[in-house]
Amino acid sequence: MKLIFFIIPFLFSCTKSTTEQNMVVNPNASASMYSFLSLGDSYTIGESVSAADRWSVQLAGMLRNQGLDVADPDIIARTGWTTAELQDAITSSGNQKKYALVSLMIGVNNQYRGQSQDRYRTEFKSLLQTAVNFANGKADHVFVLSTPDWGRSPYASSQNKTQIGEQIDQFNAIAKDECQKAGIAFVDITPATRAAAGDDSQFASDGLHYSGKQMRKWAEAAIPTVKEILKK
Repeated sequence: MKLIFFIIPFLFSCTKSTTEQNMVVNPNASASMYSFLSLGDSYTIGESVSAADRWSVQLAGMLRNQGLDVADPDIIARTGWTTAELQDAITSSGNQKKYALVSLMIGVNNQYRGQSQDRYRTEFKSLLQTAVNFANGKADHVFVLSTPDWGRSPYASSQNKTQIGEQIDQFNAIAKDECQKAGIAFVDITPATRAAAGDDSQFASDGLHYSGKQMRKWAEAAIPTVKEILKK
């Protein structure tokens, strides 16, 4: 497995670990019928949990258990990335592969840093096009997961939970709207992250990111969408 390290400090990169990397390449992907690329930030790279607990890795495993030969994903993701930083990293990666399945999950750091919603819309729309390019021009082979509400995490116990939740909803509304315009599937996992409040087993050891148990719920939520995608 090829690991490319690139570490920057930020709230959502408060835990230094082996998950802090730009790109994880699955060397066995060519042996599978369906290749998979997963794009995002800390929630995709699985900050503070094992590689096996990453939601997209769990998703691939679940699909294989159901008879679909989906490879473990290549991953371009890093804790702390905004939409612009993810786009820059994709360019820097030099990845020219095409995939049967592409996921995107990005926006929490735009919200946390107080970046404007207009900026997010523009940059998110560009990332959708990038994702479609990776899917060989097929928008219906791309899916987006909504941004979790980190305001319900133990880490945010002293934060304004209502304000965080409202802002997360606003960013997610933009993402959903742009997905609908582009013909891309949108999977809403935010309610599951809100339901996790008060259950320490659903959070990673840092109290901010999510455990494999919670991320399994995201993978389960995505399964029906992905099955429909792979029929096309």
